[in-house]
Amino acid sequence: MIREMSKTDTSVSRRKLLKGSLATWLTAGSVPFAIGKEKPLVRVMGTHVTLQEALKRQAMQDLGIRLHYQPGGSAAILQKAAINPSSFDLYEQWSNSINVLWRAKSIQPIEKKRLIYWDEVNSLTKTGKITSSAKIGAGDAPHRIINVQEDGTLGEQHTGQISFLPYVHNVDSFGYNSSNLPPELKNEPESWGWLLDSRFSGKVGIVNDPTIGLFDLALAAQAKGFLTFKNIGNISRAEMDELFSLLIELKQLQHFSGFWTSVPESVRFMSSNRVTIESMFSPAVSQLNGNNIPVRFAAPKEGYRGWHGVMCLSAATDGRVKDAAYDYMNWWLSGWPGAFIARQGYYISNPLRSKPYLSDAEWQYWYEGMPASEALKGPDGKVSVVKGSQRSGGSYEDRFSNVAVWNTVMPTYEYSLQKWYEFITS
Repeated sequence: MIREMSKTDTSVSRRKLLKGSLATWLTAGSVPFAIGKEKPLVRVMGTHVTLQEALKRQAMQDLGIRLHYQPGGSAAILQKAAINPSSFDLYEQWSNSINVLWRAKSIQPIEKKRLIYWDEVNSLTKTGKITSSAKIGAGDAPHRIINVQEDGTLGEQHTGQISFLPYVHNVDSFGYNSSNLPPELKNEPESWGWLLDSRFSGKVGIVNDPTIGLFDLALAAQAKGFLTFKNIGNISRAEMDELFSLLIELKQLQHFSGFWTSVPESVRFMSSNRVTIESMFSPAVSQLNGNNIPVRFAAPKEGYRGWHGVMCLSAATDGRVKDAAYDYMNWWLSGWPGAFIARQGYYISNPLRSKPYLSDAEWQYWYEGMPASEALKGPDGKVSVVKGSQRSGGSYEDRFSNVAVWNTVMPTYEYSLQKWYEFITS
């Protein structure tokens, strides 16, 4: 464990970051942003959860570069990035996108030696465990797909190259409007099975992503006892046929109200009362609570669906833009960004560097799982956590010790796409 960072450390860190940037350009034979040269433009493609205007403004101010954010629905941007690496310089999404992008040769290896804070990155991406006793979880745990092997594949053996920068991450489940929870469920442990419970029929929303929504529904079907998977991180074709036969029948009975493709859309689903329960990401819960809608982020007894944010370097990016892209990657681990995203419920891979940017109350609530000693605000400045409330699932270590399955691209990926689109169009 690294030592805790002080306020002095953070200012030194900022100088170190800028010094590192200068060294990069001097090594390349030029001075950054010389007179008469336009600042490099880094195009970042990703989702709304990290491509936020406040982060963009701060990064441009700190780094002296231009940034163009291209947020979109997760499935759509993954397809675009895989087909056309020249459409982006950096790609930000979740670890289930790595295998798709790597096989498509859309991204290039990232050099560890150019990452200022690599030594501070915690064990989650390096060994798969946040603590020695934690269970790793089925599927694409990030340590299984981060290291570029000597033969060009991705695996667990550490080398000097990685496929993605480990930065934001979290465990996901579902959210529900606690004021509309059936009385008989109020004293029951939260369960993925609630997504398929007939008491919520017609009021259920699911994320429209075959590498995410599929696992929400597989966990739900297993929790209800409808199906049992031999390995939920590697669902067979026969198991998938059985799962989707069930899901299509439920859809035709109008159990599902809709399928959302972005965090803002999931917020609209819940705020309009279109759904009572749905697949949900932490920023949506934060925003809804900030708008006084009592949504709880569940801690399912079966375990979470884990995800790890990935920042990938386009195969088409080089020169000054590539240098600026490395500066942006380093900036994400420099402290302030990690504190910003903590306020929407996300973790950063080197959390102690972000700790000085959080109040004691924020750190204790978001990372240590303690009751909030005061009202806490989200990134939008609205109160999202009321005094005395406690984060579902407990501390950072507790939550990441209870991952049932990771967002995963399975060997049956192509078949799962076919079955998914049959399902949502049935």
